[in-house]
Amino acid sequence: MGTQVPKQFLTLGGVPLLVHSLRVLDAAEWVHDIILAVPEADRESCLRDIVTPHGFKKVRQIVAGGAERQDSVRHALEAVEGGADLVLVHDAVRPFLTVEMVARVLERAAAVGAAIVAIPMRDTVKRVSPDRLIEDTVERHGLWLAQTPQAFRTGLLREAHQTALAEGKRATDDAQLVEWLGRPVGIVEGTAENIKITRPEDLGIGEAILAARAKR
Repeated sequence: MGTQVPKQFLTLGGVPLLVHSLRVLDAAEWVHDIILAVPEADRESCLRDIVTPHGFKKVRQIVAGGAERQDSVRHALEAVEGGADLVLVHDAVRPFLTVEMVARVLERAAAVGAAIVAIPMRDTVKRVSPDRLIEDTVERHGLWLAQTPQAFRTGLLREAHQTALAEGKRATDDAQLVEWLGRPVGIVEGTAENIKITRPEDLGIGEAILAARAKR
């Protein structure tokens, strides 16, 4: 993003990105406890500047994240109490999740064991060589773009992370870890609004989505 501020603490609509996700998760009936994984240096400021002033009652712990996303999720998972049947993993840089989306992905995970929010691929996809020449066109039928939130039976996600750690495997999302175990992962359809804020121009798109939602 061209800034030293962690992406989840960048502001959208006048508040940090993380606040948007926490508002939804705090209001979601099926979510009982929230564990945040943030950089070690930001744990105190996260509590002081985000959790406490906004009154997020479900935040139980703020743990230190890891070197990569997979490490951060594993650290948060280690803090989950034994009685939790399901866990929900969400990227704070996706501020446009909804309560309804959370309910549907948790319901699907309860039935299948694991589920993710995703949207079908609508654009034409090209496979490109290192020197940026098109090699072929990928058949997009059956291709979906993975998003978060993603939900799992707690024991299954623990097994997936422990296995990946033991085997030195790195995944780009938690669903892939479960796939490597040969276990099914369900899909619930999300929305194109559920964008990931990773580039400066994404903030402008996010502001436009907020403005459009305010008019509905």
